Amino acid sequence: MQKVSVAAGFTCPNRDGALGAGGCTFCNNAGFTPGYLDRRDGIHAQIDTGLGFLDRRYPGTRHFIAYFQSYSNTYGEFARLRACYEEALSHPRISGLAIGTRPDCLPDTVLDYLAELAASHIIELEIGIESCDDAVLQRVNRGHDFACSVDAIERAAARGLAVTAHLILGLPGETRESMLDGAARLSALPLKALKLHQLQLVRGTAMARDWQRDPASVPLLDEESYIGLLADFVERLSPDILLQRLGSEVPPTLKLAPQWNMRLSELAPRLSAELARRGSWQGARFATPAG
Repeated sequence: MQKVSVAAGFTCPNRDGALGAGGCTFCNNAGFTPGYLDRRDGIHAQIDTGLGFLDRRYPGTRHFIAYFQSYSNTYGEFARLRACYEEALSHPRISGLAIGTRPDCLPDTVLDYLAELAASHIIELEIGIESCDDAVLQRVNRGHDFACSVDAIERAAARGLAVTAHLILGLPGETRESMLDGAARLSALPLKALKLHQLQLVRGTAMARDWQRDPASVPLLDEESYIGLLADFVERLSPDILLQRLGSEVPPTLKLAPQWNMRLSELAPRLSAELARRGSWQGARFATPAG
């Protein structure tokens, strides 16, 4: 099974003025929107284009999920959301949806509808948490606190929805202790899966401009430090949470820093090697909550 990305043309509340303007300081959506997408195309046309790419890259794949990835894909009028989701699901090769969004864009009406869809389709809700530290969230202009993420995850999971959280390791203001504490805080939530991302500076973002003015204001992890941090984090993470992603890649034309001598495909084997060197595993230091 593979995910085929679609861009439905949604935006975010901290871009359109509802909460603020400019978006998160680390965010340039072009950094994780596939180059083959053209928002002028309809959803079916985008799916067909994506399938052509994926059929060549992953021949033999039998099932596909439409991935609403860019911006906040539960932010908009309910009728439009429903029309976009149903158009994707009507494609004969699509078996379900993965919907990326923010925790403050999940009204009960949308969650109820997604729960209805989940009765007959694969539905994965991807919620951007990014940090478990409120001071860090405020610093990057996130527009919500960690309590908002907790509430959204719990309301979604209570409806039987599979929730995947996104977390960025290395944001300005984070410490090793705060990031490792995040593993424990996430482990206490009803999460199905987690996607981890290393902080990357993407051209055109406020954070990249800050770094260019003063590199010390945005410390960056080198690859060895990140692998060590990953191992520490994974040891403290509940073994019941699936790890869908350990890092991410930004197109070279958009990526400013850090420059690693390692491809994303090497990350999982190197993490496995580090855990093996320690004689450790996911959850080795996880403390089951009392009661």
